[in-house]
Amino acid sequence: MSDFSTIYKLSVVAAVFCFVQVSSSSSVCPVLECWFVQDRVGRGGGLAGGTTQETSLLYVRRDAFGPSAESQQQHPSDVNPDRVYYVTDPDGTLCHPSLNPRRGSIHKPLCEVNPFLPQPSSLRWVASLTDSTFSPVYLQADWFSTAIHGLNQRLVVSSITRAPTAAKQHDVILTVSSQTVSLKSRLGEPLVLDCGFWVDPSSPLSRSGFAVEWRYQFRGDGRLVLAYDGKTDRVADEQEEGATLDFENLFKNRNVSLILQEAKVQHSGTYICSVYLPYVMAQVAMQLEVIKSPSVSIHPSPLPLAVPGQKLTVQCDVSGFVPLSLELSWEFKGADGTSRVLGSGRLTGHRQAWDGTYSQSSHLELDPSQLDLGRGGQLSCVAVHPAGTGRAAVTLNVIGFGVPSIEDSMALVGVALVLYGLIKFVSWTFSSSDEAEKQEKKEK
Repeated sequence: MSDFSTIYKLSVVAAVFCFVQVSSSSSVCPVLECWFVQDRVGRGGGLAGGTTQETSLLYVRRDAFGPSAESQQQHPSDVNPDRVYYVTDPDGTLCHPSLNPRRGSIHKPLCEVNPFLPQPSSLRWVASLTDSTFSPVYLQADWFSTAIHGLNQRLVVSSITRAPTAAKQHDVILTVSSQTVSLKSRLGEPLVLDCGFWVDPSSPLSRSGFAVEWRYQFRGDGRLVLAYDGKTDRVADEQEEGATLDFENLFKNRNVSLILQEAKVQHSGTYICSVYLPYVMAQVAMQLEVIKSPSVSIHPSPLPLAVPGQKLTVQCDVSGFVPLSLELSWEFKGADGTSRVLGSGRLTGHRQAWDGTYSQSSHLELDPSQLDLGRGGQLSCVAVHPAGTGRAAVTLNVIGFGVPSIEDSMALVGVALVLYGLIKFVSWTFSSSDEAEKQEKKEK
């Protein structure tokens, strides 16, 4: 019994040790390989002459005194030591698993670092943040803006970091992130575009409030969806109908996700979530696609009887779908079970309805003798669409086809026997009535 107790205790200790090891390994922050992009100074120190791009490494850690992954290893020889930075992120957003690929993986997050110049914003819903100025000494430092796209479209991050001039130790001051990098929503359903932010509480910038702005862009056109001044607790008058924020969640969890009460076709496009502090701003962009599967119908339905040599025109109407991409085709399944594609038919142009959805039609001309449709079968119209495949089917009956089948022959024999019996019955009836009349005449 004592041996069993000892084994039990050892197993518990081993399990706890493994748990600690796994927990500690999963909390290790990544080494981000980024492109450091900045303007190239033109000749004579005048206008910028394009941009330069260098490889940069960001060693991320949650605690300024804690280790970061591989921080003790020698830097690669092809990386300029001046472009190696140590970034402290107490919030841990930069330690997200989608930013930390497995060792040896060829797939890595996309990361770009740019020098950042703090300056006040001229937007009405941001201007209140810089009404009262504070000592500009805090702004006299090295500021960087970092944009990162995680693996598998799981996360997009934008962060503003600060370091004393020429120092290598950077602190995250503001982080904006979203986990809806690419989102599809069905037409008419409510949806949420995720966006959250974190501000360093020790930074003087955190004491003057914040502002949030949501903008929409599509093919060069843009509009303001919603803007909120957190310092004065005011929403901009230009707020789009049906768009709102969860204000309780905003102040409790720094969640500024955009809530759309009903997804419409005109909502498809790029959404930009921007968070402002005094003099600094970070933003993330996400793609939204509103989709709806097609409705399919065939006319006429049911189909009239088809005769070899006689052409029959069938129409397929596909409606209520979005986006525009659609593949239409006709399929025929014969009585013997074989299937084949009859092509796309004669297609019409796309038509757009009042709600922004599209419709399209196809006309198919059938000649049972030329298409070898046998005695008929099932005719289907198939609409393949990103939101789902739609299908409609009707039965096609062909009469007078070639040599009669056994079933047709038996049916003809049956009909002949019935007709023969009917004729005999009528003949017998008339002959009986004639004999009765003759008999009556004789009796008279």
